[in-house]
Amino acid sequence: LEDLQDAFDFCFKVHYRPGEERSRDPQYTQQLQLLQAKLQNLDQQRRIVLAQMQQLLGRSETLRELLQEELGDWRERQQRSCLGAPTSTHLRPLETWFTELGQGLFQLRKLLQALSDLQVKVTYERDPLVAETPLLQKRLQEQLMHLLKSAFVVEQQPSTPNPFKRPLVLRTGSKFSARARLLVRLHDRNHRMEAKIHIDRDPPKIKGFRKFNILTSSSKTLLAGDSPQEGLVCDFQYLTLKEQKDSRSGKGSKGANEGSLVVTEELHLITFTLAYAYCGLELELETSTLPFIIISNNNQFSSAWASILWFNMLSSDPKAQQFFSAPPPAPWPHLAEVLSWQFESVVERGLSQDHLLMLAEKLFG
Repeated sequence: LEDLQDAFDFCFKVHYRPGEERSRDPQYTQQLQLLQAKLQNLDQQRRIVLAQMQQLLGRSETLRELLQEELGDWRERQQRSCLGAPTSTHLRPLETWFTELGQGLFQLRKLLQALSDLQVKVTYERDPLVAETPLLQKRLQEQLMHLLKSAFVVEQQPSTPNPFKRPLVLRTGSKFSARARLLVRLHDRNHRMEAKIHIDRDPPKIKGFRKFNILTSSSKTLLAGDSPQEGLVCDFQYLTLKEQKDSRSGKGSKGANEGSLVVTEELHLITFTLAYAYCGLELELETSTLPFIIISNNNQFSSAWASILWFNMLSSDPKAQQFFSAPPPAPWPHLAEVLSWQFESVVERGLSQDHLLMLAEKLFG
């Protein structure tokens, strides 16, 4: 396209003489006809390139929708694995697909910028670049933003280092870790990306809902390219939580802990934010953990784990912090499967039909 328009621009400046009366000059008329043919060819080639861009953006949208389905399946597998289900939660395939789609979209972004630059040098009446390039750029920008926002995921849910403890049940004063990953492994090596964590960024309006502080550092500066083999990871380790004490609680007062939910049914969330920048595109990415429960002593662990099991078994909304205000019942076949996962995660063998029948008789008579 650049060669075509340079050739047209040269001929235009050499041969076109507006204001001169040369309509009877056959050589000049022939030059104008050749000039018009060059312009028509340039216009046709511009339209072909724009049509190819439209087609590629359509295909990338289809691919992005497929990746969203794959990501949704991975989230479900991760939720089941937290309950002990034998399933794979490796992110490497998804990371490869997300990265390659991101590379393709950023390459299209460069090409669209190049088309805009061409239009600045040479334009004409009904130039398709003038009308269509801004629309393509907007469509591409939306695709990139959607891809990047969905590509920021929690790879490791909040969990304590003790291998015998379950994830999503934390204890005040005890260390825990959580990790988020950006599946699009594209970064500017000269740009410093800062990741932050927040607990209960938008707390539910529940009476007596406890508030906590993260005592250790809640932000990290990631130098892009630090560990390219590991990808873009926000790894927060050795975190600890401390409850905020209500100044109103004291002698003669009920205190802040007397809320509408018991401690072992109070769901909390950690949110990761990441200031992302690449090739001139800057945006804040955000992702949240699954709801977890914060206990203050080990006697509460069994009840807390039962709540985590119930929530992940029945809730379709990963941010439903008010789930236990009116918890739904579980159908026995669903509960039986989850109980079998519990046994399999500990003793490497699930429950047989006889075992499940015995449990059902214990529960239901």
